[in-house]
Amino acid sequence: MGNLATGGGSSAVAASQHAGCERFRRTDRMVLGRGRREIATKLGSPDTTAGIPEARWMRAMTFERLIRHEAFVSRLLTTTVGALDLARPVAVRRADAHVRVDTTATVLAQAHLKAVHEGVATMITSLAIPFVGLEDVSGATPVKPDFAVVSPRFAITDGQTEADVDAEATTPVGSWLVMGDAKDYERVRAFIDDQRMLKGFLQVALGAESVHEWSKLPNGMTLHPWGTLAVPRNAFLQPSAVVERLDDHRTEVRVRAEERHQLREELGEDISDTELKAYVDHLERTFNPMTCPTCSLFNYCRDQVRSTVDPASLLTEIGVAPEQRPALAPVAAGKSDVADVPDSLVSAVIATRDGHPVMTGQRRTDPVGQPATINLVLAKSDAAALGCYGVSLQRIDSSGAAQAWVPVVFADPQSLDTRLAIMGALGAVLSEALADQLQANSELPEPIQMILPDTATGDLLVSIADSLAGTEISRLRWARDLEVDRPPLTFDGEPASVPDSLTEQQRLAVSFLLDQDRGRALALRESFVDLRAIVRRHFVPGGVLSDAGRLDYLVRWAEADGNLDHRVVSDSIAEELHTPGARLSNAGSDAIHSAAPGTKRNRVGRPAGDYDDLVRAELEYKADVVSRAVAALDTLPVSRLRAVYRAIEARAQQVWRRRMEFRASDLVRFGRVNWFWRNSLVPMMDTDATCAQQLRILGNPHAAREAARDAGARNIALADVVDVEPVRLKPRSRRLGADDTVALILDARGPMVDHDGITLKIQAGSFKFGQWPVGRLEADERTDIDGSFEWSPKIEPDVDVGDEVVISDINPRWLGGPFKSGHEIAVGRPPADDLSGPKPSCTSDSFMEDPDEHQYCCQPHEFREANTSDWIAERRAAGEMNPEVWPPVVDMDQFDTPADGTPTDSQTEPTTDMSVPLDQTPDDLD
Repeated sequence: MGNLATGGGSSAVAASQHAGCERFRRTDRMVLGRGRREIATKLGSPDTTAGIPEARWMRAMTFERLIRHEAFVSRLLTTTVGALDLARPVAVRRADAHVRVDTTATVLAQAHLKAVHEGVATMITSLAIPFVGLEDVSGATPVKPDFAVVSPRFAITDGQTEADVDAEATTPVGSWLVMGDAKDYERVRAFIDDQRMLKGFLQVALGAESVHEWSKLPNGMTLHPWGTLAVPRNAFLQPSAVVERLDDHRTEVRVRAEERHQLREELGEDISDTELKAYVDHLERTFNPMTCPTCSLFNYCRDQVRSTVDPASLLTEIGVAPEQRPALAPVAAGKSDVADVPDSLVSAVIATRDGHPVMTGQRRTDPVGQPATINLVLAKSDAAALGCYGVSLQRIDSSGAAQAWVPVVFADPQSLDTRLAIMGALGAVLSEALADQLQANSELPEPIQMILPDTATGDLLVSIADSLAGTEISRLRWARDLEVDRPPLTFDGEPASVPDSLTEQQRLAVSFLLDQDRGRALALRESFVDLRAIVRRHFVPGGVLSDAGRLDYLVRWAEADGNLDHRVVSDSIAEELHTPGARLSNAGSDAIHSAAPGTKRNRVGRPAGDYDDLVRAELEYKADVVSRAVAALDTLPVSRLRAVYRAIEARAQQVWRRRMEFRASDLVRFGRVNWFWRNSLVPMMDTDATCAQQLRILGNPHAAREAARDAGARNIALADVVDVEPVRLKPRSRRLGADDTVALILDARGPMVDHDGITLKIQAGSFKFGQWPVGRLEADERTDIDGSFEWSPKIEPDVDVGDEVVISDINPRWLGGPFKSGHEIAVGRPPADDLSGPKPSCTSDSFMEDPDEHQYCCQPHEFREANTSDWIAERRAAGEMNPEVWPPVVDMDQFDTPADGTPTDSQTEPTTDMSVPLDQTPDDLD
């Protein structure tokens, strides 16, 4: 055997989404001694899906450099030590192990001595530790944790923590070793996804498990049961430490490591190139087109699946779950068009089989193309969490006419000025839309809604708004400091630069986006409209299920005027240079990143395309896809329920406009709402969820049938029409029977809500529908024979014998009724979220006249943040704020307001090679 390549820490992490695949596990670098990308090339199916964009790699390297920067060593070290309730060190220092095993052993020994004899804590960067179980194996590559912390360890008595110990007056009994790692995870809407954090801590656990078995760990140094993960605290990639206990993570990592050892021993010797194909082919693959593209063997496995001609392979190819394949096999083979699975899934298989989309039968309830809607696309930069190359907007005016797309390209995608420019451009369009709607109806204008090609576009916009809101709130606090002659300081007590205030248009955009962020808790809020979800609501495409996550793929199917080959469509979309959503293709990202002004590659003279032209081409493609999606939707009929959804959003935006008018609570992001608001929102969320479910069942045939088949749905069921004079129904559920009052929801013609003659009355507390077939199920002598019930609604239904219909129970806890009219039902209307916001009775003078009464509703941010500034100053003067207090107080706001002179992502040039390693995949970074 040659040198034993362990694949580094990332590929050993147990949380890999491919860990359940035998082919993935047994082609590990540690098992075969070569990377999967090399294997794929040898097998004749080179990897084209699992690459890392150059800009994304640069961001990762930039963050690793920031971790090592002197400005953050003390902060990361003290935050970690304090969060673990360890003693406050006498001093802190930094050491570098230079990614060498022998140097790491020396540095650990020195840090241990410093901790024991001087009470000094050390942060060690760039460690190298023998992979767990391979210390004595010559040539085995080590685990390379980004950093670790060595801190004094003290003896304590019961009821104490080490934080209670006076480190200067007490002698340590040893040292703690806290393993850590760095991950530049993006904060989406002020938060990092928990699943990503889990994967990061599993990588920390690998370092902990490896160092635990290392014979060169100094005597008296104890591995701490907790670990630390450095993640970005703000948009500038400045790191902060998060700690978590590693017991379960270490167990999981050890199991995976032992499995790799065992597989290596079973193999015995390296596989030659001639034996490689036979070896890989005999390994069972677990193919999932949604998760497999980040594996370098994806193309090879997909080609094998496609080459097998049978229904089971087709279902595997498009991503049907294994437990659903038996039921769908007859559908895929063309022997049936029904199966005991959700209708949407059956339709996807039929569309794949027949080569044309399946219509759901639902009419449009969306606001796409309506007045006061704004179409928006943007091109995100992979080099920064909030980076943006360009944005393009299109407003639908009050007459319903679409104005021209207006593209804007940003020369510096990572800068604060770019984020402000985005908000300024959006604010200008919002201001025009708001003026149009207020002119049309000043009492209750139609809502303003943004039409986006994917959710990532909205996430980026809200994340930018969240960042700028924090900056504006900090500015308001510092304005108070300057007013009373206090120096403006950051949370950590460092000198701060006071930013300029947001312009009116920028604040309008920020406040609109933050209102959307708060409204995400409610299913019926639609200030953001995901165009993908709208198109999928009407057109079920064929092919790989996860491909429906791309708007251009959906549009291709929606526009089809003949039969499509799903593989041809899927491959052509995958090879497209441009994307419809915020994130770019790898090739598109690399091209724009290389051409961007001032990039390292341009400075060394690499030929690059015209940056402005490349960004505009990307925006034009995205805008064209959105326009084509709108055109496809324009061919469909409109549902009566559209007015219902618009009314709900209009009522909610009344509250937003009051917040904006009073400048009160309009800058409060979702992560900073108070506990009272969160608790009070729970019953409101229940009402909202119930209303959303009812409207979905009333308007969507697939949703109605799927709910009727759901064993957990108590109020809705399928029924068969067994006679029509009078009408007799045979429910397929025992939950509906004699003396129950039921309404017809879905018949052979489609949803009842959109039939001719149905009336709608929008009321303050409900949406009441009239002229609806509603009646009581009555048992008679025939019921005992065939299980059917006589049903004589006041409004006669249009049904035939043998029809399958959907019926729903009518009761006060579900669909409202029954009413005296005998032909009405009602859907309860959820209330608007007006907590912590100006009430309709508030005026511009309310707070000044009665501050105590109006402090929680219409107190402007200027007053609220001035009070907060005074409170912080009092705490700081009392020694209760950093750096005086121990453990360090954690900044829960995490506003994007770096102290003067601290390094940021845009100021830090990585010294390492920017070429993306060939053996790395997105799994290694994310």
